[in-house]
Amino acid sequence: MESFIPIIIFLVIFLMVALLLGYMIRIVPQAEAYVIERLGAYNATWTTGVHFLVPFVDRVSNKITLKEIVKDFDPQPVITKDNVTMQIDTVVYFQITDPKLYTYGVVGPITAIENLTATTLRNIIGDLELDETLTSRDIINTQMRSILDEATDPWGIKVNRVELKNIIPPKDIQEAMEKQMRAERERREAILKAEGEKKSAILVAEGEKESTVLRAEAKKAAMIAEAEGKAEALAKVYEAEARGIQMINESNPSKEYLSLKSLETYEKMASGQATKIIVPSELQNIATLLTTAKEMTGKDK
Repeated sequence: MESFIPIIIFLVIFLMVALLLGYMIRIVPQAEAYVIERLGAYNATWTTGVHFLVPFVDRVSNKITLKEIVKDFDPQPVITKDNVTMQIDTVVYFQITDPKLYTYGVVGPITAIENLTATTLRNIIGDLELDETLTSRDIINTQMRSILDEATDPWGIKVNRVELKNIIPPKDIQEAMEKQMRAERERREAILKAEGEKKSAILVAEGEKESTVLRAEAKKAAMIAEAEGKAEALAKVYEAEARGIQMINESNPSKEYLSLKSLETYEKMASGQATKIIVPSELQNIATLLTTAKEMTGKDK
């Protein structure tokens, strides 16, 4: 039994040394920082790597993550400029830039950010009316981020973004807004329908216009073709007559032939519908001559 006592003592000493070394050797993970106090006062800020802690003298006061933190705060009651109470919840994106200030700058940093967010939101919404609040999310987000970032700078916190997650107006306001939206949709529908009917009527009118123009152009083309045909036919007739006259002239006709042709022409004129006929002086002379010859023949008988 006595032979085991040294072994037990060795094991106890080994265990104490192992525990002591485990307490002294600290490994800081990536994206984290340790705030170290020595005898109750701030000593150092450890970043990623292996560090040694002095037993019974140093202690880890705070372990802080350097990643971006997202906090979704509960809805807060706010009152607009036109006395409408609504519920708004916010989401804050922030990052710890100075572990020392974060540890010693304020008691309960997350609670402090939540309260600061609520008061800032009430101040901003108090200067806006309901409609402006619903349509000015980006402006509100920018103003809140600027104010919170400046206010949390002494706490070692950098506010990157602030977003309004939900804006919940009272129930009666919601009903009124829904009615307004429904009326607006119906108005847009009526406008679209009227514009569609207008475009349809315009297209029909343009179609009829084009059809009328095409019909007129077709009729015009037909009349032109008909007139050109008649003109060509007349030209052929006149050309044939000209050739006939030319041939007669070239044959050197006698005076008796010309007189005969003249009598045929007068015959055609007399057989027409004309009520008045102008007789040339040559024809009158011929008639006088025939009359005188007739009288002389009668006397001879």
